[in-house]
Amino acid sequence: MAHFAHVIDGIVQQVIVAEQDFIDALPDANLWIQTSYNTRGGIHYDPNSGVPSTDQSKALRKNYASVGFTYDAIRNAFIPPKPYPSWVLSEDTCLWNAPVVYPNDGKGYYWDESSLSWIENIR
Repeated sequence: MAHFAHVIDGIVQQVIVAEQDFIDALPDANLWIQTSYNTRGGIHYDPNSGVPSTDQSKALRKNYASVGFTYDAIRNAFIPPKPYPSWVLSEDTCLWNAPVVYPNDGKGYYWDESSLSWIENIR
């Protein structure tokens, strides 16, 4: 069994688990694209340990597809929706990055698009 994304006009409409034979028998089989549940940012993670797999040939299409993701046929990648206008797509991971690096001080932050900065969560 594998995961497949139903892609119409470049947008993921649905993700299912199915056998390849089932997909091949569908009248719109060419609109179903296999995706890997354990792939994120172009890295395949071991499903049991959560660490990067020793066999990275299992990494498939940069990211696991979800409804609303874009399938970019040129990059052969599933790309999540852009969270903010200022964020930039990483060509390596096909994930969006803030224009300012997230602070690494152990505190929680949220992105403020109007100031283009991370704002500390205050409890």
